[in-house]
Amino acid sequence: MRRVTALGVAVYALAVAPAGFAAKSTIMPGFRSPSGNIKCLYVPGRQVFLYCAIEKADYAKKLVAYCARPRIGVDWAGFVLGTRGRGSVECSGGTLYEPATQHPSYVRLAYGRTWRHGAFTCTSRSIGVTCRNPAGHGLFVSRESYRTW
Repeated sequence: MRRVTALGVAVYALAVAPAGFAAKSTIMPGFRSPSGNIKCLYVPGRQVFLYCAIEKADYAKKLVAYCARPRIGVDWAGFVLGTRGRGSVECSGGTLYEPATQHPSYVRLAYGRTWRHGAFTCTSRSIGVTCRNPAGHGLFVSRESYRTW
């Protein structure tokens, strides 16, 4: 697991920037699992990334405690996957996108189906969601467990 990522800090800085720096409105494509428990969102910018969140997870308390440790001191947000690097746990002190100008749009991704956007490919299965980037790195998220590589 990583500490607060530079990506999280950079995106948080954008989220709290004055409105004068805001760009035009952008629809951010994403998907949700059939149960609605897992959502993943394509976040554009200088550092494009995929952000996945889970509403209910058996390991939530563990990751909340990890992110709340004094050296980190923020909230557990979910998981991120960049276009080249490994997937990781995301600890964040704020929103991972600019809600005034960026608007998520989630489609339902049926089990057994694959969603592709930009550099990312994600497959939904009844056991969880697996996402990969072109470098072969990725993440798996389910209610029972998660894995990043």
